[in-house]
Amino acid sequence: MNRLLLITIITIFSLFEARAQVSNKQSEQNSPDTNRIERAEKKYQELFGAKPNLSDSNDPELMSILQRLIFGETFYIGNLDDITRELITITVLTTDQTLPQLKAHTNAALNIGATPIQIREVIYQLAPFIGYPKVLNAVGVINEVFEGRGIQLPLEDQGTVGEEQRFEKGREKQYPLYGDEMKDYMSDLPEEFAEAIPRLLTESLFGDYYTREGLDLQTRELMIFCALATLGGTERQMASHAIGNLKVGNNKETLLSAMVQIYPYVGFPRIANAIAVIKEAEVE
Repeated sequence: MNRLLLITIITIFSLFEARAQVSNKQSEQNSPDTNRIERAEKKYQELFGAKPNLSDSNDPELMSILQRLIFGETFYIGNLDDITRELITITVLTTDQTLPQLKAHTNAALNIGATPIQIREVIYQLAPFIGYPKVLNAVGVINEVFEGRGIQLPLEDQGTVGEEQRFEKGREKQYPLYGDEMKDYMSDLPEEFAEAIPRLLTESLFGDYYTREGLDLQTRELMIFCALATLGGTERQMASHAIGNLKVGNNKETLLSAMVQIYPYVGFPRIANAIAVIKEAEVE
């Protein structure tokens, strides 16, 4: 009897201890301002190698609000690791052409273990969505950072297809995710355009970029969705790429985590539009 009572007490104690651990984790995620400040300072130092210093700012109040939101809150919400969060940030900054911040976050990404190849591939991937001039601007910024850190340029090539393989290999990447969606949509255009536009997409997006090494398919799809959300007015394309994300293994929690991560950079209206798309996305 005494032994049974002892086992019961130990079991109850273990349950209380487990609940306490869960409660502590939740309170860390949803803590009052004091803990938010501590978290922000810790994360900022991990990323940038120094504690936040507001004394050099002419607008310390705004910088304080910004840092506590980004590094004390959004970095702790959702299921993303810090390298993915920084690659998302680089995607958003490149898409919006906020190049001074891109320089800072390129350094931060390297500080926490992102590779130069990952950073470059994330930016290369954006060319079919934001255009080559903006990508060239961003590549100039990251290369400046790489050179300053003694990273030898040019980085290794990551292409895997020859000129004559672009359509075939591109379609191999495109069809399992998107089928003939674009070809069907363009079919009522004059003949030259009905053929040329879907072919350009297959060759230039999927053939030139999806076939490259340096990023896995899940990361590519997630970055593309973040870029589309940043651009705004791209709900049609986001709907397709939300499903594409689900097909490659990025669940809705991952997509929502990414939207929280980009909120400080793009504002609430754009992430609200993206969240509405995510909610409706279903794989048939």
